[in-house]
Amino acid sequence: MLEQVDSQTLGFSPQRLERVSAWLQDQIDGDRLAGASVLIGRRGKIALLNAIGEADRDTALAFTGDTIVRIYSMTKPVTTVAAMMLYERGAFHLDDRVAQYLPEFANTMVWTGGAIDSVEPQQTQMSIRHLMTHTSGLTYGFMHTNVVDEAYREADIELPGSSSTLEELVSRVAKMPLICQPGSQWNYSVSIDVLGRLVEVWSGQTLEEFFLSEIFQPLEMHNTGFHVGADKQQYFASLYAPLTGGDLSSMGKARVADDSVLRGGLKLEEAAKDSRFLPPAELFSGGGGLTSTIGDYARFCQMLLNKGELEGIRLLGRKTVEYMVKNHLPENRDMAAMGQPVWSETSYDGIGFGLGFAVIIDPVKAHIVTSVGEYHWGGAASTFFWIDPEEELFVVFFAQLIPSSTYPIRRELRTRVYQALVD
Repeated sequence: MLEQVDSQTLGFSPQRLERVSAWLQDQIDGDRLAGASVLIGRRGKIALLNAIGEADRDTALAFTGDTIVRIYSMTKPVTTVAAMMLYERGAFHLDDRVAQYLPEFANTMVWTGGAIDSVEPQQTQMSIRHLMTHTSGLTYGFMHTNVVDEAYREADIELPGSSSTLEELVSRVAKMPLICQPGSQWNYSVSIDVLGRLVEVWSGQTLEEFFLSEIFQPLEMHNTGFHVGADKQQYFASLYAPLTGGDLSSMGKARVADDSVLRGGLKLEEAAKDSRFLPPAELFSGGGGLTSTIGDYARFCQMLLNKGELEGIRLLGRKTVEYMVKNHLPENRDMAAMGQPVWSETSYDGIGFGLGFAVIIDPVKAHIVTSVGEYHWGGAASTFFWIDPEEELFVVFFAQLIPSSTYPIRRELRTRVYQALVD
């Protein structure tokens, strides 16, 4: 765990910072969340670590800093870091064709609208950069927006829950048509799972082996992995959902106020004792397969904020990290202009995408009090993080509520963190 010090020495008003803890308590009291934690780091130290509520309501297990949660899509930045570590070693070029390493993608067709068999060839071949920026044309089965994601569901292309191997599942993905020409739209997808398979091809290791030896052990992230071992299961949280108010398909749609949701109320979605994350994984989902603790993920964030290094251990070069967190969308466009106006209760006006992260390019347009260049991402169970290099700041928030679009948690927490900065 990083060292926690007096928040005032890190440029926070202690009185104003109490509003973060009060807000956290409100989430529990309002029955929005069963339990949650927040960690605020600045200038290499921890200014605030607070955990409250219950990790499991049936057993009254407290939600603490040691609670292990499903971080789902917060796995994606880890996979992208792994890929960029191999990029630095000369394994590939960013604009290499995916089919150069996964030949099954050479003949992947592009859907043109209408029936699933209405297709045309790729005009621009899918590249590694397209995978990292979610502009590959791939999709997710849970989207419920077109016949292609319906075909994903029919083919049981489910991540991270499939019993297939990653190699076998990616080969099935390659048989599905793309929803658009590569590079033409931003669309959230299994792209990073395909990237995870490429990490295996480039490294000669499974994704689990690479993560463990090259990232988790060097960064001392001892409680992060693709499953929760028997010795740690007493720390694992259960997963909850709102009594009403949507499923994962709502994450890519504009949020509509629902009084029944705003009143709070939770139902059990997956009990910790019955979770698919308890036995060892057969498929290592680079897009959503990890579990972690808030302290572990804070070390990952601090490494990125330090531009690739933590406590003398360097995973990436400084210039590599600086390059990753620039907006890589064509002509410096935001995600809204690339076809995705909203995701998980966040408008994507003014927000671009780098290699593995969303990147703030215009805070005013994004309607977010933050800095230009802040980068972030989250997971389906309401976990999220952001890193603000200008303020030497990062924040990690953990909860277990699915979907993450249920409440505007991310905007609410950002406001309370930034109003506490005085230096």
